[in-house]
Amino acid sequence: MSQNVNHTNTAVEQDPYHLTSDGIKDPPKGWGPSFRYLGPGLILSAGIVGSGELIATTTLGAQAGFVLLWLVIFSTFVKVAVQVELARWTLVTGQPALEGFNKVPPKFGRVGWINMLWVVLMLAKYLQLGGIVGGTAIAFSIMMPIGGDPLGFTSTAIWVGIVVAATILLLYSSQYNRIERGAFVSVVIFSFVTILIALGLPFTPFAYDMNDIASGLSLSLPLGVIGAAIAMFGITGVGADEMTYYTYWCLEKGYGRWVGPNDGTEAWKERARGWIKVMYKDAFLSWIIYTFATLAFFIMGAAVLNPQGLVPQGNEMITTLSRMYTDILGGWASFVFLLGAIAALGSTLWATTASFARMYTNFLSIIGIFNWSDAAARMRWFKIFTVVNPILWGIVYLFIQSPVIMVQIGGVMTGIFLLAVVAAVWHLRKTEVDPELYGGSWFNALLIVSSISIVLLGVYTLLNVLGLMPKF
Repeated sequence: MSQNVNHTNTAVEQDPYHLTSDGIKDPPKGWGPSFRYLGPGLILSAGIVGSGELIATTTLGAQAGFVLLWLVIFSTFVKVAVQVELARWTLVTGQPALEGFNKVPPKFGRVGWINMLWVVLMLAKYLQLGGIVGGTAIAFSIMMPIGGDPLGFTSTAIWVGIVVAATILLLYSSQYNRIERGAFVSVVIFSFVTILIALGLPFTPFAYDMNDIASGLSLSLPLGVIGAAIAMFGITGVGADEMTYYTYWCLEKGYGRWVGPNDGTEAWKERARGWIKVMYKDAFLSWIIYTFATLAFFIMGAAVLNPQGLVPQGNEMITTLSRMYTDILGGWASFVFLLGAIAALGSTLWATTASFARMYTNFLSIIGIFNWSDAAARMRWFKIFTVVNPILWGIVYLFIQSPVIMVQIGGVMTGIFLLAVVAAVWHLRKTEVDPELYGGSWFNALLIVSSISIVLLGVYTLLNVLGLMPKF
């Protein structure tokens, strides 16, 4: 076993993106000792729970009823192995995902093809994140309208400005601990309330029974909801962008620094295995959180909105979704739902603002704007993007003002980019991960199934976007 090293408080040793032998730490064993080292998955869950669960999943439930329950479960489970495998590479190399993506040939100058596709994904994400900013602003506007109609442009625009300003002020420091704590609070509040209400539906006029659940597990896919189903697959559970930014949070938590630089020794391999197991626990905990939240939102959409023919659309999205609560608990629950919607959508905005700042900054270093190893310059760029991105997302929303469509477009592009992530994972696994550090036989089998499933859905999505699939 390696020995723990006493840390001195120097900038280099504290830089999570710079590995030195002075930063190594022995991994904990078991769930109890490991619990204090979990955290990146909470940020991941915060990014997932808002847009995917509250908007895309509930919309699909409202459109299709229970028939696509199986897809909800499948979409959250099938992508985890790819996420974990990408994070495994990060832990053993100390590098974030975009650095790995750039190693997959072919390259065009300084930039690999996957990072070029990532740029396209980020452009689509401006629509999705614009939808999140808009949805949060609408919830606030309904609670406290400013200047007239709560769904009118004046009140919505003012609240967009307030939401953007608050996001910037709260996240400007870009400190990992603050981001992790904020993610924990927002995820726990809304997920807990929503799961309780979903479990209580059988005791209300919108009761569902085991026949509904059985119909939802029949693996059918009605033609009329294929588009929404594809968007949901891309956006619920861990998507391509979440897989990507999860690697940055694993490093900022300290996993890579605690593993240390690869010196080829058995002590390093043992340390790497130990921290990979901690990362497994972190990923498993986040999967539990967003899977139960996803199921709860879908069931509520299918049980409450679908029978009434209510589907979230345009700026009326929040008021339509609030029917899930008011129709069960009464009018007083609208206020509770609005607070919950703000927590859920705000959690996505919280996590993605910080996460995208890191990915954008990394991309600038890849194209040669600055040196990624320069910690001070890296933090300056983190802060710049923490300011610029929310402002641009707010502007995009004010021009389009259709949160559901904006979020679904981002989901479709995320599904397409999953193809590239799978390609990167297998390339990096083969070229840069010691086979002794691979997962066990069950994990490897799941990785293969996950990869095949993602490729099939990604190809279908791509052909559909290009208009090469038959119109139903």
